[in-house]
Amino acid sequence: MNFDFTGKTAIITGAAHGFGRAISMALAEHGAHVWIVDVVKDELEETDQLCEELGARSEARVVDITKPGQVNALVTEVTRSSSQVDILVNNAGGVLGQVGRPLETVTPEQWNAIFAVNVSGAFYLSQAVAPGMKTAKAGRIINISSGAGLTISLTGIQAYAASKAALISLTRQLGHELGPWGITVNCIAPGFVRSNANTERQWESYGEEGQKALVEGIALKKLGTPEDIAYGVMFFASEYAGWITGQTIAIDGGK
Repeated sequence: MNFDFTGKTAIITGAAHGFGRAISMALAEHGAHVWIVDVVKDELEETDQLCEELGARSEARVVDITKPGQVNALVTEVTRSSSQVDILVNNAGGVLGQVGRPLETVTPEQWNAIFAVNVSGAFYLSQAVAPGMKTAKAGRIINISSGAGLTISLTGIQAYAASKAALISLTRQLGHELGPWGITVNCIAPGFVRSNANTERQWESYGEEGQKALVEGIALKKLGTPEDIAYGVMFFASEYAGWITGQTIAIDGGK
C-alpha cells in the first residue's frame, strides 16, 4: 500500500508522546498537514520538531480536550487555515496517574476525570469537525480505544475499562450517523505497548515473571510498538478503508 495524505489536514490529540507522537509523525511523513494537540507543552514541542524534520507542515497547540470551548477554538483555527479537517485522530486519554483500587474507594472525581479525557474529549472533537466534514461529504475519524475496552483492564481501573468500551460504542454510533455524508468512523484497540511513562511504570510493576507471562499470552510472543498502532491509523485514514466504518480492530499481537 502506498499511503499519500498530501493536501490533507489532520488533527491528532495526545500527540506529546507514545501513540500520538508516532501517529503524528507517520501522517506527517506521508504528506499530511498535522495539527498536534496535548496539554504537555514541552513534549508536544518535541513532536512538532520531529514532524518538521520530516519536511512536514506541523502546528502544535496546547489544548485541554475536556473543555468544549478550547476544542471549538482549535477547530475554528484549523478550518480558517486549512479550509477543512480531513482526518481526526482521537488518541488522547489514559489513566491520569490513577492506580487500581477497590470499587468502594473510587471517588466521583476520579471516575469522571477518566471519562472526561477518554470519552468526552473524543465526542467534543468529533462534534466540532462534523459540520465541515459533512459539507465536504468526506472525512476520517479514528478513535484510539484499548484492549481494556474489549475485555478487562490490566490496570484494574474500573473507569478506564468502562470508558474505553464506551469509546468503541461511540465509534459504532457515529459511524452510522455520519455515514450518509461519506464520513467514516473507526477505532483501534491497542494491546499493551510500552509507549509512555505510565506504561513503563506498569511494566516495571509486573516484575520479571509477570512480564514473561504477559508476553507469553500474546500469539506473536512479543510486545508491539507505537508505530504498529500508527500503521493501523494510516490504513483507516486512507482511501483503502473507504468502505469500512463503525469498526474496531484490535492491534495486540493476537490474544
